[in-house]
Amino acid sequence: MADSALLRIGKKEYTLPTLVGTEGEQALDIRALRKESSHITYDEGYGNTGSCESKVTFIDGEKGILRYRGYPIEQLAEHSSFVETAYLVIYGELPTKEQRARFSQLLRDNANIHERMLHLFEGYPRDAHPMAILSAMINSLGCYYPQMSTNDHRSDLEHFDEAAAITISKVRTIAACSYRMSQGLPMMYPKHDLGYCENFLHMMFSEPYHEYQASPEVSRALNLILLLHADHEQNCSTSTVRMVASSGANLFASTAAGICALWGPLHGGANVAVIRMLEEIHAAGDDGSRFIRDAKEGVAGKRLMGFGHRVYKNYDPRAKIIGKACEDMLKSLGREDPCLDIARHLEEAALNDEYFIERKLYPNVDFYSGIMMRAIGIPLTMFTVMFSIGRMPGWIANWKEVASNPKGRIYRPRQIYQGPAKRDYVPVDQRG
Repeated sequence: MADSALLRIGKKEYTLPTLVGTEGEQALDIRALRKESSHITYDEGYGNTGSCESKVTFIDGEKGILRYRGYPIEQLAEHSSFVETAYLVIYGELPTKEQRARFSQLLRDNANIHERMLHLFEGYPRDAHPMAILSAMINSLGCYYPQMSTNDHRSDLEHFDEAAAITISKVRTIAACSYRMSQGLPMMYPKHDLGYCENFLHMMFSEPYHEYQASPEVSRALNLILLLHADHEQNCSTSTVRMVASSGANLFASTAAGICALWGPLHGGANVAVIRMLEEIHAAGDDGSRFIRDAKEGVAGKRLMGFGHRVYKNYDPRAKIIGKACEDMLKSLGREDPCLDIARHLEEAALNDEYFIERKLYPNVDFYSGIMMRAIGIPLTMFTVMFSIGRMPGWIANWKEVASNPKGRIYRPRQIYQGPAKRDYVPVDQRG
């Protein structure tokens, strides 16, 4: 007999069944609680609430473990690529040679955006934030592919393979277009003989008479950044995608909502904050020592960014991977970055200082990803856009789980009302 929990409310007792995941995670099943007792649970921010069952990603924050579909992130980072990992995240298995070739072909075939869509960019101000443009344009894809955006999950799933490829392929084209528009540069069309990351960099940085060609080091670095961000369990943006999808919304609308959620500085803007912190330390002529002291003493405005994680209570496994890759990339390119030296100093201090050890404030993935993107030439305003490109496979996979569940319910959290009790309307001339 499965374990269960006993909940006592007043003189009544309620038996709550338990759910156990494949890695041993345990949850109390409270789905029938309100029906039986009229009570709900209160969990601000859903930090202790399991909103779904998923087969995509496993995280053990206490042990610093991250796996996509069962594969350790360390193995994927060493042996796989973003495109192959995207396939794994979306479809559940590593692709065969034939499946990989077909998926890559779908990405190539859908790299261009409709010519009429290009005119939409002209309607935005030059200084419009690229995340606003990205969200709007991804949502607009539904207008150009109505057969894939019927808001009927049974019908939309019939076109899932193509819709997924369209979203993953065009998100980089839209991102590159938004950047070039902000710089007053003409649109650069994708090239079908380039890989996923090489094509994005080509569209970003090529000039009319000088085609940008990414070095192997830069291409590998961008691949790694995107791969490490491909999914991360039920974070704010992924939960948003699932919530929107639960209403029956199509893939384009749901992932556009995920982009909006990711835009927030508490979610997708962390690596921007890290770069600004490192630049501030460098501008002050500090190697990080004074900043650490001020942060520990609680000096206003001196907050150590890129350390600690809401999920990981150990070292973020992605940070271990990307920290070394960052150093290797800068070395191979012959570039020196004083911010990297400061970052290393901060990391060493955090790993050896009792203040950080006691609070489990280890460097996270955002700590190094910003340095890598800056070295590649990607501006700060595009950092969160890059995060969106990387996270797209996870959003798509989670949308598919919701859309494929015939017994799925629309997400509808409850609340504890704390407003005024019932009161009667008073006409305006009697309100004093």
